Amino acid sequence: MIELRNIKKIYKSKNSSDTVALNNINLNIGSSGMLFIVGKSGSGKSTLLNLIGGLDSPTFGDIIVDGKIINKFKNKEYDCYRNSYIGFVFQEFNILEQYNVYENIELSINLQKRTVDRKNIDLLMNKLGINDLGDRRTNELSGGQKQRVAIARALIKEPKIILADEPTGNLDSASSIQIFQILKEISKDRLVVVVSHDIMSAQKYG
Repeated sequence: MIELRNIKKIYKSKNSSDTVALNNINLNIGSSGMLFIVGKSGSGKSTLLNLIGGLDSPTFGDIIVDGKIINKFKNKEYDCYRNSYIGFVFQEFNILEQYNVYENIELSINLQKRTVDRKNIDLLMNKLGINDLGDRRTNELSGGQKQRVAIARALIKEPKIILADEPTGNLDSASSIQIFQILKEISKDRLVVVVSHDIMSAQKYG
């Protein structure tokens, strides 16, 4: 499903030497399962995830997803790819605290210009164990609940790929286990790529 060919990413700097974040990366990833990318801070994990997700472009090389070279997309094609193909889950949750849970999840559907079906949202929230939180403001939620909302917002788009960047980095151990179990279940029928420092979880779930 995903192929990286000779990927190199260089960050230019005016005041110091350039930073090579990725150097000649070649990788093939299938269409389902849970893949962990692990390594020390600064090794390029998040950069790699951002390239796959279309949030950044490589300096050299090609990223091929379902036979299409995404780094050659025009802006509108990139927007479509991010809105329909990719579901993002971030360490900082990136949910909007001025909205309630329903409104945060609905936002993904609105960006796709689809009709909101509250029944589908309810089914997804029930599956994630947040079915009684729909009208709650997100600033009233725990970290684990916020991450479930973020996962729901990613899944409601029905993406083929979930990209999770340190999804348990701000959670306690019990919440982290629950989130990894949810992502593992999701990976049965789609690709889940996780960036993490957690080697033990990678060995257990990846």
